[in-house]
Amino acid sequence: MNNISQLFQQAQKIQSRFKEMQLELESKKVEATSGGGMVRAVVNGKQELLELRIDPEVVNPKDVNMLEELVCAAVNKALENSREMLGQEMSKITGGIKLPGFFSNILGG
Repeated sequence: MNNISQLFQQAQKIQSRFKEMQLELESKKVEATSGGGMVRAVVNGKQELLELRIDPEVVNPKDVNMLEELVCAAVNKALENSREMLGQEMSKITGGIKLPGFFSNILGG
């Protein structure tokens, strides 16, 4: 019975640390660019797009498709960087053990 109590206490500590990490991730930012830096996207650790910068030189009304592709590429790369950052933070808490479902909990889902 003592082992169950210790396991429960350990789970509570991990849950508390996850909540702390959730708050920390809100303030951490990662960025990515595309088009040689013509488009820049900044997201936080909660997978929220915070900034999107587009160099006026890339804005061409006759080639909207290229701009759309550059924006998608920058945002997707920034989100990938954010997920990588989240994975690194999760690994610190779990000691490298992957826990199914915790990513959605951390992201508020």
